[in-house]
Amino acid sequence: MGRHPSLSSISRSDTDPYPDCHAELDCPFGRLDILGRSDLRETAYELFFMSCRSSPGFGGGSRSPLNYLPSSSSPWAAAAFDGVSGCGGEGSPKWGPGMSVPNSRIKKALGLKARRSSPMRTGMTRGLNSPGKLKRPMTSAEIMRLQMRVTEHSDHRLRKTLMRTLVGQTGKRAETIILPLELLRQLKPSEFNDAREYHQWQRRQLKILEATLLLYPSLPVDRQNPAAIRLLEIVRTGEIKPIDTSKNSEAMRNLCNSVIALAWRSSGGASTEVCHWADGYPVNVHLYLALLHSIFDLREETVVLDEVDELVELMKKTWPSLGINRMIHNVCFAWLFFKHYIETGQNEPDLMCAAVTMLTEVANDAKKPDLEASYLRLLAAVLAVMQRWAERRVLDYHECFDKETTASMEHILSLAVSTTKIIGEDLSNSGMVFVNHDDEVGMTPSGNRVDYYIKSSIRSAFTKILENGAALDESMTIKADDEPRNILVQLASDTEELAVFEKEAFSPVLRKWHPLPTAAAMVAIHSCFGIVLKQYLAKVTSLTTELVRVLQSAGKLEKLLVQMLMEDSSDCEDGGKEIVRQMVAYEVDSVVANLLRNWMEERLSIGKEFLNRAKETETWMPRSKKEPYAQSAVDLMKLAKVTVDEFFEIPLGVRDAMVQDLADGLQSIFQEYTDFIAACGIKQRYVPSLPPLTRCNQDSKFIKLWKKTACRAGAGLLHGEDGPINTSHQRPSTSRGTQRLYIRLNTLHFLIANLHALDKSLAFFSRSSPSPSPRPASSNRRFGATSSHFDPVLSSAQYAIQYVSEVAAYRLIFLDSRHLFYDGLYVHSVAEARMRPGLRILKHNLTLLASIITERAHLLVLKEVMKASFEAFLMVLLAGGSERAFARDDYEAVLEDFRGLKRVFSTCGEEEVGREAEVVEGIVTLMGLPTERLIEDFSIAACEASGVSITGVSGDGVPVGAKVPMPPTTGRWNRADPNTVLRVLCHRDDEMANQFLKRTFDLAKRR
Repeated sequence: MGRHPSLSSISRSDTDPYPDCHAELDCPFGRLDILGRSDLRETAYELFFMSCRSSPGFGGGSRSPLNYLPSSSSPWAAAAFDGVSGCGGEGSPKWGPGMSVPNSRIKKALGLKARRSSPMRTGMTRGLNSPGKLKRPMTSAEIMRLQMRVTEHSDHRLRKTLMRTLVGQTGKRAETIILPLELLRQLKPSEFNDAREYHQWQRRQLKILEATLLLYPSLPVDRQNPAAIRLLEIVRTGEIKPIDTSKNSEAMRNLCNSVIALAWRSSGGASTEVCHWADGYPVNVHLYLALLHSIFDLREETVVLDEVDELVELMKKTWPSLGINRMIHNVCFAWLFFKHYIETGQNEPDLMCAAVTMLTEVANDAKKPDLEASYLRLLAAVLAVMQRWAERRVLDYHECFDKETTASMEHILSLAVSTTKIIGEDLSNSGMVFVNHDDEVGMTPSGNRVDYYIKSSIRSAFTKILENGAALDESMTIKADDEPRNILVQLASDTEELAVFEKEAFSPVLRKWHPLPTAAAMVAIHSCFGIVLKQYLAKVTSLTTELVRVLQSAGKLEKLLVQMLMEDSSDCEDGGKEIVRQMVAYEVDSVVANLLRNWMEERLSIGKEFLNRAKETETWMPRSKKEPYAQSAVDLMKLAKVTVDEFFEIPLGVRDAMVQDLADGLQSIFQEYTDFIAACGIKQRYVPSLPPLTRCNQDSKFIKLWKKTACRAGAGLLHGEDGPINTSHQRPSTSRGTQRLYIRLNTLHFLIANLHALDKSLAFFSRSSPSPSPRPASSNRRFGATSSHFDPVLSSAQYAIQYVSEVAAYRLIFLDSRHLFYDGLYVHSVAEARMRPGLRILKHNLTLLASIITERAHLLVLKEVMKASFEAFLMVLLAGGSERAFARDDYEAVLEDFRGLKRVFSTCGEEEVGREAEVVEGIVTLMGLPTERLIEDFSIAACEASGVSITGVSGDGVPVGAKVPMPPTTGRWNRADPNTVLRVLCHRDDEMANQFLKRTFDLAKRR
C-alpha cells in the first residue's frame, strides 16, 4: 500500500529559480531570472490540466481512474510516446483497489527497475492525514496533482475556472486558449484565502505573460509595439498592487487587447489563425521539464513511477501549446534522467543508463535531414553540458572511480563517448559549428577520444603520486629542498603499483571502446615518469652511486611497462612493435654530455642573476681613482673568467665541441650588460626647443642706455637657471649625472679590453685539442685570423661608446653649461656678454673630464663635446630668442669669440677642429654681410628651394614677380640654407631687416 507525504514534507527546494540546473551543471536552456521554480511548476500544471481537460479525471469524464493496457508487441518508443490510444475508453481494463498496473514499458525499455510492490494509484485520493483508510484508486489527474505539489484548493479553483471558460467551447483547441489571461479573467480575489495570496497568484500570471509574450516570445516582438508597451506597463503596475480584473475594468480590457494582439500574430506582425503564447524558447522547455520531472516518485526520488507511460502520454497533449515535438521531447527526456542522476547524488546508475539509452534515440533524430536550426541549437547546448560533465570525470577517472564503482564509470564513459559522437558526426554533418575550449583533441573518433581520456587520467594520477608521496608539485618539478635521488626511487615503485592497478581495475572497462587500453596506459605512464627522470638528470651535476641507483629503478620500471604493453598487444599483427616505438626510451648515454651542458647553463644563469641585480643596484660610481669604472663590470668579468677556467678543467672529450656554446652564452650576458650601460637617455632631450621667429625691435636710445647700464652692473656674472652666477671664482659646472656618464664610458672600454683577453683564453684552450665533431660555420670563427668569439658584442660596445659619448657631451654643454652658452652668451648685448668668462669654466669642465675619463675614451669624448659646443654656439646665434639681437658691427666680436672656442679644443687636432668649425664660420660670416645682401641671398635661396621662379631683384634685394615663401626649419644649419639666412635676418637689429620681415612674412615684434 502506497504512502503519500504531505506537501510540507517534501525535501526538494521549492525556491530554486533554476529547476534545470545543478551546482555541477551549466543550464543549457538559458536562465529564466523572471520565474522561480514554483512559478514554472504551477504554470506547467495549469497548462497540463487544461490540455488534458477532455480526459477522464480532468473534468472531461468521470473521476474513475484512467486505465491503460499497452500492447506488449509494440516497440519501447511507441510505449513512450504513442502507447495510450483511447485511454479510459470503452473496453479498457479497469483495476480495483489494491491491484497493481502492468509493468511500465518505458521503464523496461530504459532499463529502469520497479522499486515498489504497489504503484502510486493504489494510494488514497483524500484524507492524507489518515493513511490507513482507502477509498479508491487515484486517477492520473490526482497523481499529477500530488507529483506537482498542487494543493486541493488550487486544483479545485483551476477546475472551476476551466468549467467557466469552456462553457460552450468544448471543441476549442487547447493551444488557442491563452491560459493566464483566462485565469485572470475568471478568478476573483474572493476565491483566495486573502488579498496577499491573490496578489501573489496574479503576479505569477502576469510574469508568465511577460516571459512568454515579451521576453521569450516564439516570434520576435518589437519593443516599440504598442501592445507590448501596454502589456509591460500593466505587468509593472501589477507588481505594486493587484490590477482590477473585473469585467468592465479598463486595465482588464487593455490587458486582453494587448495579450491577444501579441499572441495572435504572424512573423510579419499581422494577425493570424495560429496562437503563440507558450511556445517561445526557453520558456517552453522549462515548462515541459517541470512536467517531466513529475515522473519521479516524491517518496523515493531515484524511482520512476510505474504510471510513467500514462503520464507521458498525457503530457504529450501539451505539445501543441508548448511547441514541442518528438525530437525535442527526446532531448528533454535524456536531459531529465541525466540531471536527476546528478541531483540525487549519483547513487542510481539506472538513471544514467536511461540517459544514455535516450541518447540513442537522439542520435537517430540528429541523422535526419533538414533539421530545424532551433532544434540543432537546443541539442548542441544540451550535449555540450552533458559532455563537459562526463569528460570532467573520465579525464580523471582514477580520482573519481575505484574498483567498486567501475559500473558507474562504464555508464559515464558511455555518456561521454555518445555525446562526443553525436557532436562530432551528426551535428557536424548538419552544419553546426561546435567549439569546446577545454578540449585538446577536438571531436575525434571514440577510440582516439578514449585514448585521450586514458592519457589525461594517467597524468593526473601520476601527478597526485608526486604531490602526496614524493612531495612534488603539480607540474612534476622537483623542489629544491627535496632529496631527488630518494624521491625518484620511491616514485618508480609507486608508478609500478599505478600500472598494475590500471591494468586490473580500469582496462577491462575501457576495452569496450579502446582496443588496447592497457598498452595506451603503459605508454602514458612511461612518458610521465620519463619527464620526471629527465628533469632529475637535468639537475645532476656529477656521476654518483645514487645516480646509478635511480637509473636502475627507472630501467626496472621500463621493463615492466614494456612487458605489460606487449601482453596487451600480443594479438596485433606486429606484436605491439608500433606501440613500443611510441615510448621514448630512458637513454642514459647522453647523460654525461648533458651534465656538462647543464653545468654551463647553471653558471650562465648565475651570470644573468648577477646582471639583474646589477640593473637594480648599479649607481655608476667609480671603484677608485685608479679604477674609474663600475664595480658591476669588474664582478661580471671576474665571474666570466672563473667560468672559463673551470670549464677547461673538466676532463671530457665533449668539452671542446661546446666552446662556442659557452662563448655564445657569455656573449648574451655581455650583450645585455652593454645594452644596460647604453640605456642613458637620448641627447635631444637636453637641446632647448626652437623659439618662434620674430623681428628685432628698434629700441629707443633710453632703452639702449638702460640695457647698457644693466650689463655693466652685472659684469662678471653669468645668468644660470637659478639667477646670476659669479664668474670671479670659476669652478667646474659638471653635474653628478654627467660624471656618471663618464663612468659608463670607462666601463665600456674596460669591458672591451677584458673581452679580448677572454677571447684569447677560449682560442688558446680550444686549439689545444681538436673538436671531435664538426661545428657549424659560426662555431669555427676561432680559426679565422681576426675573428673573435665575441664579435657581435664587441661591435655593440663600440656603438654604445659612441652613443654614450654623444649623450654625455650634450648633457655637459646644453645642461651643465647652459648658463655659459644658451642662457648667458650675448644676452642683451654682445659687447657685455662675451664668451671669455664662459671659456674659463669650460676649460675647468674639460680638465675634470680628462681626470675621470680613461685615456682610451678621452679623445672621442672631447670631439663630441666640441661638436656639442659648436652646436650650442649656433643655437645662440640662430635661435637665441628675444633677448639677443646682433648688429653688423658685432661680427668681429662673435668671430673672435668663436676662434677662442676653437682654441679650447686644439688637442683634437687642427684638421678635425677645422672640419667641424667650417659650418659655424660660414654662418658667422653671414653676420658680417650687409642687410641688403642678406635679404637678396635669402630671397633667391628661398625661391629656388621651393621652386618659385623670379624675374629680377628690386633695389632692396626683394625678388620681383614672386612672393618669397617661408622656408621650413630643417635644423641642419648651413650658410646656403634659406632658413638659416632667415634666422640671421630675424636677429639683425636694423630697420631694413625689420621692414622686410614685416612686409614679407608679417612676423611679430619681440616682446
